[in-house]
Amino acid sequence: MNAERWEQLKELFEAALERDGSLRAEFLDDACAGDPPLRTELGELIESHERAGGFMGASAFEPATTAVSEDRLDVLVGSRIGPYQIIREIGRGGMGAVYLAARADEVYRKQVAIKVVKRGMDSDAIVDGFRKERQILASLDHPNIAKLLDGGTTDAGLPYFVMDYVEGVPLAEYCDTHELSIHGRLELFRQICSAVHYAHERGVVHRDLKPANICMTVEGVPKLLDFGIAKVLDPELVSAPTGTLVARLLTPAYASPEQVRGHEITRASDIYSLGVMLYELLTGHRPYDLKSHTPQEIERVICEHVPEKPSKMASRLTGDLDTIVLMALRKEPERRYTTVAQFSEDIRRHLESRPIVARRSTLIYRTTKFVERNKGSVIPVALSVAIILALSGFAWLPYLERTSHVRSIAVLPFLPLVGGAPDESVESG
Repeated sequence: MNAERWEQLKELFEAALERDGSLRAEFLDDACAGDPPLRTELGELIESHERAGGFMGASAFEPATTAVSEDRLDVLVGSRIGPYQIIREIGRGGMGAVYLAARADEVYRKQVAIKVVKRGMDSDAIVDGFRKERQILASLDHPNIAKLLDGGTTDAGLPYFVMDYVEGVPLAEYCDTHELSIHGRLELFRQICSAVHYAHERGVVHRDLKPANICMTVEGVPKLLDFGIAKVLDPELVSAPTGTLVARLLTPAYASPEQVRGHEITRASDIYSLGVMLYELLTGHRPYDLKSHTPQEIERVICEHVPEKPSKMASRLTGDLDTIVLMALRKEPERRYTTVAQFSEDIRRHLESRPIVARRSTLIYRTTKFVERNKGSVIPVALSVAIILALSGFAWLPYLERTSHVRSIAVLPFLPLVGGAPDESVESG
């Protein structure tokens, strides 16, 4: 069972368990249409799960898939990969496992993170692509990017990457723990944008931007991790043809519509993923609710569903944030921000109460923004003008009263001609 099949099986299994009785069978029939072996395998797994009765909260899926999976990555703990000794596993995802390792050849002391790719991802074309991209990725040197140090293949032929080990916490956890304000979260997000824009300028698209791939150091510095499935835009260094397994790897909740559909991936795809991250960072919710992780459901929701305005999810959001976030989340790549730098610049302009690029500029809009950013001077001036006008009015009042009295007397002879009757107050005057 290759990695793609394993992930598909796992996602469908979990989605099926959320349904009851006939709905579950109907769901599996639709999801596995055209793939009878997959339908049979899922049926057997669900039957095993039900027989187990959820004993100790364990799912029958785990031991079953472990038995059929060729990914025995756990045996690497304690072994050596190149000059590094594997200490422990620190993460696991759809592409492989990440380990904490230490230099073991006594040349110098250093702890690193090593990502070992799953079996099934080790075809000649993919390995060759990894080697080509590794040189480009290793050249990325930015304070908000965990540097790729080395790479190669294990004795078992599995590709691996050696990266800086970043000790810290995930982005969302850091923001919540430190109770960051909206302003603080936006400033933090702009640092992440800086890292992504830096990579884009050097022809590298990350392709898997999500909060889990942003680690906050103890000093509060965000570090962008895991360029393992990055795409190099240089045509001479393209790692894998469109349609290969790596080209289809994605995290559904953060993937762009073109990524889900298997279309060409450009910088705009990263901009979209950043938009999803910003939406979640500001509201605590993702823009889409994926009720299942079937390919059909993922494509339908991400490519057709229009997300709610962030301000509807979190009332504390004000100003142009809705416009900024939703522009990054537009379905069509060409209608999003042109660059990550432009995206970040609009956030800066919002923070400074300046007109943003994503919104049509009008005189009223520009005036409103001018007043917002100059409240300290505009309000006193407006009050001064109001006071001056009021005082001027009082000064002219006696003159206006005399003028009004004269006009009233002058009009008296003409009132009978228009059918009017003298007012008692005028008559008495």
